[in-house]
Amino acid sequence: MKLAVISDIHGNIAALEATLADIGRRGISEIVNLGDCLSGPFDAVATAERLMSLQLPTVRGNHDRALYDRPRDEMGTWEQWVIDDLNSAHIDWLQSFPMTLRIGGALLCHATPEKDDQNWLEYRGKERRLIARDLKDIAVHSADADAELILCGHTHVPRVVRLPDGPTIANPGSVGCPAYLDTRTSPHFIHQMGSPDARYAIVEAQEDSFQVDLISVPYDASEMAELARKKGAESWAQAVTTGWFA
Repeated sequence: MKLAVISDIHGNIAALEATLADIGRRGISEIVNLGDCLSGPFDAVATAERLMSLQLPTVRGNHDRALYDRPRDEMGTWEQWVIDDLNSAHIDWLQSFPMTLRIGGALLCHATPEKDDQNWLEYRGKERRLIARDLKDIAVHSADADAELILCGHTHVPRVVRLPDGPTIANPGSVGCPAYLDTRTSPHFIHQMGSPDARYAIVEAQEDSFQVDLISVPYDASEMAELARKKGAESWAQAVTTGWFA
């Protein structure tokens, strides 16, 4: 088994195309998608159309669900930026995503196997940053998974964890959102990768384990930054062009 694993595209079609091109150059034909496909101030329609044409195995992210499980006036800003651009076919496609999938012995989920909006390998610390969880806290969510490999996204942090006598858990990072600023909290919460690159992972089965390569793909994000600025999303423009916040 050899898979390319993508996640958290967030409507960034430029990052998606760069990632797909890199996957193609490496000769990898099987790709899986861990969700959060469209929400963000970029190009949700182009992203949806591209992904729909690929028919990738895809699990539901919390931001995918947020585009159909509540009235428009109760949607968050990330969804309000794109909901009026989407048609019924796009929404039906989002609604078709399952909570989890099994592909060749791997379990796919967006956040944890139980919830699509729960931080797993990291938690939000007091210093307004994501902090790596301890072994016992990570193991709680893998106890009933019955899988040697678990693929998850959600936190946008590329990471590989190997649990003693348990599964390998891999997060490929975010294709399209290398940093984000959550202004709903006081003080504001910040995540920043320090690089604007698109992120994904390559997973290959070995004799008794899995090799996971975390890939970073440079690309031109200037068009995406301009789209973000037109929607008043300056923090997103900073994120995709620098990977940092000033």
